[in-house]
Amino acid sequence: MDPTIAAAPIVMRTTGWADYALLDSGHGKKLERYGRYTVVRPEPQCFWAPRLDQKVWDTADAVFDPTDEDEAGRWRFKGKPLEKFPLGWDEVKFNGQFTPFRHLAFFPEQAANWAWQNERVSAIRGKQPKVLNLFGYTGVASLVCAAAGAAVTHVDASKKSVGFARENAAFAGLADKPIRWIVEDARRFVAREVRRGNTYDGVILDPPKFGRGADGEVWRLFEDLAALTADCARLLSPDASFLLMNAYAARVSGAALSGLLAQELKGRGGVIDWGELALVEEKGDRQIGLSFFARWASEG
Repeated sequence: MDPTIAAAPIVMRTTGWADYALLDSGHGKKLERYGRYTVVRPEPQCFWAPRLDQKVWDTADAVFDPTDEDEAGRWRFKGKPLEKFPLGWDEVKFNGQFTPFRHLAFFPEQAANWAWQNERVSAIRGKQPKVLNLFGYTGVASLVCAAAGAAVTHVDASKKSVGFARENAAFAGLADKPIRWIVEDARRFVAREVRRGNTYDGVILDPPKFGRGADGEVWRLFEDLAALTADCARLLSPDASFLLMNAYAARVSGAALSGLLAQELKGRGGVIDWGELALVEEKGDRQIGLSFFARWASEG
């Protein structure tokens, strides 16, 4: 039996939590709270006008000034430059950091995915689930799965990102959990796992639009995603629970990702949901769509 693709998209809406809130947005920017800091970042989708008074925006602790369209730029701080600072989601702790690419070392809209991953891992009974997190970045998804009881393999081509992820694990009190930290090109690692016959109960695939591997390999989403997805499908155990795919490229869609998953998961049954991730303003009505996803879940 082949997977069933959901007939309509869903919006996975991330609302604020103790250490994060989208306070306001408008005029191409968003005002956010990260822990005790307020931050202004560019967001071209915010065509509307802000709700809060400009005086509120002017009190922000940090403002990002972009220098190009590829997210590079610099931060301006109200006081002295801010270093790493503690954050958390649910029971998982991690560090925020002001990067040169407008984000703060994690993506808050992914909280909707973290909740789903936690649910899928926690529902597996009778064994310790094995989860593969590809393009794992600073590791919050890996920590969420590890905290839920999974043995996690975290893969990223950036040695710096993997180092940050390991620091997050130590900060979260999860350093003793079974997490393998791998600095390698995702395609190369997955191909080797396929040859070895290794399998996983869940796979998280969150690739960039463009990137370079540990040895200079070039990753291009539209050229390389299909082959990598096919290999990821081969890594799923016979009773696997999930495969989650996320993409930030403007020309991709959740519908397209769902079709790719359906092709590679023939015979597995289950359901493929698809749609987009959105951040919801603190007032609860306006929302900003930020990435597209498709996710397969087994019937078990």
